[in-house]
This record gives sequence, structure tokens and C-alpha cells, in this order.
Amino acid sequence: MDPSRHPRRSIDRRTLFRGAAGMTAALGMAAAAGVASAGTASAYGWSRTLQQGASGSDVVELQIRVGGWAASGAQQTYVAWDGAFGPATVAAVQRFQSAYGLTADGVVGPQTQSVLNSLESGDGSTAHFDWSEFHSKDGSGFNGGKVGSAQVKENVRRLMYKLEAVRRKAGNSPITVNSGFRSTAHNASVGGASNSMHVYGVAADIVVSGHSTLQTYRIAETCSFSGLEAYTHSWQHVDSRVQYPSYGSGSWWWESGVV
Repeated sequence: MDPSRHPRRSIDRRTLFRGAAGMTAALGMAAAAGVASAGTASAYGWSRTLQQGASGSDVVELQIRVGGWAASGAQQTYVAWDGAFGPATVAAVQRFQSAYGLTADGVVGPQTQSVLNSLESGDGSTAHFDWSEFHSKDGSGFNGGKVGSAQVKENVRRLMYKLEAVRRKAGNSPITVNSGFRSTAHNASVGGASNSMHVYGVAADIVVSGHSTLQTYRIAETCSFSGLEAYTHSWQHVDSRVQYPSYGSGSWWWESGVV
């Protein structure tokens, strides 16, 4: 969600998006203190420099945050959330660094960590998206799905970071979320498939300002989305089904193929 749509958030991390190259030094000081430079909420506590060969929960968090940078072109691939800093994670980090004006060396030190934290909002959402945008439209919030509300919220958080990548690749164009999580009751009422990825919180129907659905589809092909509905609609459905095989839809589904 953009600051212009939520004035109450105009003095938080959203104000940092004025070009990463000019802000990394100041942000690096903030990262050393473990706090983002704009706003009072604690940012993620990176405790070390991360690079190829590292492993652990902090690598998982890194992989979540760079998940939307899995490829430079249309490719059915994703950054695994496995906590192992391998070649795929290195490549995603390099793309992220390039996009934010950092040295693209694949090493996640204070400057890269600071920019990663600038994407984080104080309530655990991300810089340009609010939890409420992903709430079920029947008023049930994150309740009533096929997994518990805490899991839905975590799934939505991971989705938000991929959408941050879509937004950046679209020239920082605002994104409207038409549909995020759906309770099973709401999903049924709108005619959704019984095992829709929406009922788990891993899907969104989006519109990118100033971009056609075809253009959005093409961007999403680079962002590790394994579920893409046809671009013939007025919105673009994106989901991460392959990364959640326990949800029963572990195969890639790009309805319009590679475009």
C-alpha cells in the first residue's frame, strides 16, 4: 500500500524509497543498532554477514525477502526457503542488490541488510502493503481458511515480499490487491475452486497501476510465482503453490504458458 493512500504511515519506512544508492550509508548505521532509521519499530536483527555457504534461520528470512528476485526472465524457478545459502540465493540477492543500487556481489552485509529492513513495516507487513488488504472480504480477517490464522498471516507475509519485487520491477508502480486470503465460506460464495490457493493465504489477485494484465503476467514470470491465471482478465492472479506441496497443488500452473 502506498503512503499516499495511508497518510498515517507517511513518516515510517515507506519514506525511505527515494533511491537505494543515496540511502545505504545512513541505513547501515541504523542496521548496526538493529532499528530501522525511519519509524520506531525494531527491524529484523541480522547478526552477521551472510554469504554463500551460510545456513540457519536468518538465511530463511533472507530467502523470504528476496524470493521475488528468483529470475531475470520468464522461468519456472523459485528461491527455496530451506535455510541453505546456495547459488540460487546468491543470484536472487545479486538481482535484488542491482535493483536497489547496491554492489551486486551476492554478499548480505550491513548495507544490503539495511535495504532489506527498509522493506519491513513495523507491524510485520511490508513497506507498500497492509495486512488489511489481504483480509477475507467477508470480514473474517485471516480466520476460516484451510489452515490456522497464524499460518495464513505468515503465508501472506511471504507473498507480500514477492509483491514488493513485482512493484519494484514495474517501476515502483502501486499495486491494488483485489483479493488476498479468502475464508472457505467467502471462497465458495465467489465461486472459487474448493482448493484455491486463496484459502491458504498464498495467492492474490492484483492490478499494477499503469500496466496491462499481460505486462503484469510477464513480470510475475520472473518472481517465482508458480500459479499464474490467464492474463485475459482485468486482474492477474499470482500464487506460490509449488512451495506449499502440502496444500495439494504442487505442480506449476501458468495458464497462458510462457509469454
